[in-house]
Formats: sequence, structure tokens, C-alpha cells
Amino acid sequence: MNKRKRNIQVKFYVDEKELEQINRRVRLANVSNRGAYLRKMAIDGFIVNVDTSDLKAAVKEMNAIGKNINQITRNANTYGIMEQDVTAVKAMVDEIWQLLKYTLSNTLSASQ
Repeated sequence: MNKRKRNIQVKFYVDEKELEQINRRVRLANVSNRGAYLRKMAIDGFIVNVDTSDLKAAVKEMNAIGKNINQITRNANTYGIMEQDVTAVKAMVDEIWQLLKYTLSNTLSASQ
């Protein structure tokens, strides 16, 4: 028989409306199961669920910038630097700064 990591059971009663609220919050928190959610809430009092879609977009932009910088470096070594390439890189860097500023402001406002 498997030994449980947690061997003490805690029970409490709720009505149907409370159970619906708990289940809704479990789904919103994107937690693997209700027991994990209830344990986390009982110990810490809150769960922070961070939307990282902006960070993923920033990483994608950074990858694109890295590829463009490699192309510019090859072209610069072969043909010299083209002004349009430099302008394109500057535009991409500006775009990623906007994404990062937006993400940082959202993260800071969520933590307050």
C-alpha cells in the first residue's frame, strides 16, 4: 500500500453555493485540483496567477531581433551596413521596450 505524503485528513462542510464559488475559484486559479487549492489558500491565504502571455510575446520579439541582428552582422561583414537594417532593428527594439514596460506595469499593479 502506498504511503501518503500527507496522512492527516481535514474535513469541513459547505453549502451548494459555497461549493460552486470554491470550484469557480479553483478553475480561475488554474490549479491542478481542489485539494491543492484549498491547502494553498489555508496556508498562504492567497494564490497569485500571473498571465505570462505578454512575456511570451516579448521573448518572441527578442528572438526575432536576435535573428535580424545576425543577418545584419553577416551583411555588414560582406557588404557594409545598410541604413534600413539599422532602422528596422531600432523599431523592433522600441516595440519590445513597450511590451516590457506594459508587462512590468501590470505586474507591479497586480502585486499591490
